[in-house]
Amino acid sequence: MKIELRFFASVREALKTSTEVIDVPASVKTVGDVRAFLIGRGGSWAEVLGPEKNLRMAYDHVMTEADTEIVEGGEVAFFPPVTGG
Repeated sequence: MKIELRFFASVREALKTSTEVIDVPASVKTVGDVRAFLIGRGGSWAEVLGPEKNLRMAYDHVMTEADTEIVEGGEVAFFPPVTGG
């Protein structure tokens, strides 16, 4: 399933990217699963998105929780707890 990822503020800076389209495996069904999948990339992905990090997430432009289900073509976004400018 293809989804679009968007990263904002310090998350974007740390990952050195603002957007990415990825094809996730069938086992990835929720926003939390997407986060875990990205953490599995290791390196800065695990450091920035790790479970101990306080991040906000959105799905299709709506702030959401980790258990929100995703569908083909959806957009998952990650934000630090406070963003500005």
